[in-house]
Amino acid sequence: MDINTLLAYGFALLLIYVLIRLLFVPIRYVALLAYNGVIGGLILWGLNIVGAYLGFYFPINPITALLAGFLGAPGLALLYALRYFVY
Repeated sequence: MDINTLLAYGFALLLIYVLIRLLFVPIRYVALLAYNGVIGGLILWGLNIVGAYLGFYFPINPITALLAGFLGAPGLALLYALRYFVY
């Protein structure tokens, strides 16, 4: 095998590595976003079950679910504050 063939294989392997890194890093962030959205939706769903007895609820949509999922308790406080000041 000559040096040109080895360089071509090495370049092809490097190119495949770079393409895999470019494709899988955004997929990881999309998966993290979906995971936090689902967790936030579950938190809001549970809070709405308890809130039905106390007289309050939060609408479950992608924005509120992501706020609750990413920020946790401060996100829920933000949602409550926004609901309090808007209504």
